Amino acid sequence: MKRIYITTALTCLVLLSAFICIFRFFNPTGRKDHLTVGFVYDNDESTPYTYNFSLAKDAVEKKYGERIDIYTCSNVLDDEMEEPLRDLAGKGCDIIFFNGYSELVMKLASEYPNIQFCQTSYMDMYGKSVPANYHTFKGEAYQGRYVSGIVAGLKMKQMINDGIISEDQALVGFVAAFPTSEVISGYTAFLLGVRSVVPQAVMRVSYTETWSSYAQEKSAAVKLIDEGCVIISQHTDTIGPAIACEEALVNREVYFVGNNQSMSEVAPGSSLVTSRICWEPYVLSAVEAVFTNKEIESVVTGRIHGTDISAGFEKDWVEMVDLNLQVAAPGTQKAIDNAINQFKRGNVNFVFKGDYQGVDPNDPSDTINLKNGYIENENTSYPLFHYILSDVITIEN
Repeated sequence: MKRIYITTALTCLVLLSAFICIFRFFNPTGRKDHLTVGFVYDNDESTPYTYNFSLAKDAVEKKYGERIDIYTCSNVLDDEMEEPLRDLAGKGCDIIFFNGYSELVMKLASEYPNIQFCQTSYMDMYGKSVPANYHTFKGEAYQGRYVSGIVAGLKMKQMINDGIISEDQALVGFVAAFPTSEVISGYTAFLLGVRSVVPQAVMRVSYTETWSSYAQEKSAAVKLIDEGCVIISQHTDTIGPAIACEEALVNREVYFVGNNQSMSEVAPGSSLVTSRICWEPYVLSAVEAVFTNKEIESVVTGRIHGTDISAGFEKDWVEMVDLNLQVAAPGTQKAIDNAINQFKRGNVNFVFKGDYQGVDPNDPSDTINLKNGYIENENTSYPLFHYILSDVITIEN
């Protein structure tokens, strides 16, 4: 009887080994047949920032179809991240993407080593020790900001040439959420793009102290317009500033430059162009990496620093959308193409460069001279330029 059991056991082992060999023969890469993917949004798709991020989810659905299940959690505040995170883990997610700013993601990643956690970069990750399954990523937004500044500068120059404004009225307004380096880097690159066309241009910045408030953002934009700003842009999450420009257009010429989402539908008369971070290249590549059992950083292409990645126009992580040819100055598309080609060739040190002095708003002893230039995103996907340029940028109280 024992011989029968032993023979049966050996037969099962042989069959199992044969099955494994056959499986490996037909599936040598160990590719998965199905994945469960989670997305966690800090807002919902009615806001430009989250809408723009949700396009990556749509791209995953389109590419993989029935081979994936997707779960989405919206309007998740940073300090309320733990519950939806654990819920998605319980649903069997293989990879989860976040567009929020919570440190809980990194802290909880170590509890779920078999799940890949991918978070839009919210802090300087250079040299930091993180779990191997925790990843950060962000498009190099300053590139798009600079190019959109060129578009704004060309429109401003046209206004000067047409006698609508004088050179000393070349005033840019910017509605900003918080004085973080990410925000400061973006609006500084935008102004420097404007000044590459109109050297006299200066900027006024109004902080709302919130990422998403239609009323506050619109109010801030209206105030900037009333102060004489003829170009308005933003780093906040609602359409408020665009609406303010469109309404003001009834009485005076004022134009809007968007971020993340085209504003041509809500501001057809004032919207010039929009720059956006394209999340699709990273998200699609990260999902493919999990499908093929590979490290994410071996599949995603960009500037890689450990598990942190960034890229710009050269990898299609940043793009310009919806240039309004009915409003933009002649020659704008050519100027856009020329600037983007510079970035694609790897020439990036011309943006934060010139006869400028910058001061850290939180530490006056921390200063910078841009005579020799500053390279953004050199070591981390999170923007680190945090200096207010003296004489050309004014922070409103």
